[in-house]
Amino acid sequence: MVMVTHPVRGYGSPNKYVQGKGLLHSLTEYTGRFGEKVIALVDSFFFEEYEVILNNLYKKAGYEINVVRFNGEVTENEIKRVTDIANLEHAEVIVGIGGGKTLDVAKGVAADAKLSLIIMPTTASTDAPCSALSVIYKENGQHSDARWYDRNPDLVLVDLDIVINAPVRYLVSGMADALATYYEARANEWSDSSNYIFMNKDGSGCRRTRLAMIIAKSCYRILMEDGLKAKQAAESKICTKAFEDVVEVNTLLSGLGFENTGVAGAHAIANGLTALKESHKSLHGEKVGFGIICQLIMENRPLSEIEEVVNFCLKIGLPLTLESLGIEPTEENISIIAQNSTKSNLLCEPILVTEDLIYDTIIQANEYVKSFEIS
Repeated sequence: MVMVTHPVRGYGSPNKYVQGKGLLHSLTEYTGRFGEKVIALVDSFFFEEYEVILNNLYKKAGYEINVVRFNGEVTENEIKRVTDIANLEHAEVIVGIGGGKTLDVAKGVAADAKLSLIIMPTTASTDAPCSALSVIYKENGQHSDARWYDRNPDLVLVDLDIVINAPVRYLVSGMADALATYYEARANEWSDSSNYIFMNKDGSGCRRTRLAMIIAKSCYRILMEDGLKAKQAAESKICTKAFEDVVEVNTLLSGLGFENTGVAGAHAIANGLTALKESHKSLHGEKVGFGIICQLIMENRPLSEIEEVVNFCLKIGLPLTLESLGIEPTEENISIIAQNSTKSNLLCEPILVTEDLIYDTIIQANEYVKSFEIS
């Protein structure tokens, strides 16, 4: 935990955020504001389709584009590989198109090659699009550290025609990541831990603003009102107001909330889970969802609050036990999770958190969810 070392409030955000239908086909109009030479880093899942679409769009507009396939993991080697391509092509702007890992690499390339940055998520599964940081992993998929950047993306474009066609699981995972925003913001406020704005040499940032706390609380409020409706809309592939609201929560509000207030126990435990290879089949938000329950139990929050969260998460279909995350609840596995959770710099809790406490908390959270009945 890094407490605020000087009383300066700070707030950061992307320069522009645009959400609507058909934005992919208007991409040249947006990139043209930043330059004529574009590199697009595209998730491998979409690469063949989008390579054709983008080349046709940019040829028609008279701009240059180099469409590059993302290799699948946010590593320093991957950032360097794409940066070398961008420099060789004398690119002026990079567009990241894909999931959170693709976008995190695009951020690193923009920083290293000094490019304008446009982010276009293909799912509403994480709050990565709006932030000025990349979560870095080892080649084996285990969490490593984070890179912090001087500026947020220049533009975040969310094409609802793309997001509505993503698997529903991704939207649900994003809701867990967004739900954590409020509980972790509250923990940071109680412990007076710093946010991630203008990080200092000692690892501290600024004190959170009142606006940031309001945004974090809004994530909780909107999800409780619209989360289940949004999931049902996504299952039917219909773009309702509830769906649009939750996409905005998952992408914009959660992104603003976590960066400007900080994360805590839920993300620390999610990072601890990545030490187990079995967890790599689970999405980031799914691991965070289990982390939320652990955090609330660790803080000894009222049972009514824990019940509300578990009830909501199970209703929208989140896996909330180690077994549902594909992990055997053995002593060895739980010890590995606990050890790696305490190594995280995200444990910004208002209580002393030890490896033993996390170990016991994981067991209690796992058993509690198993005994839970949806009301």
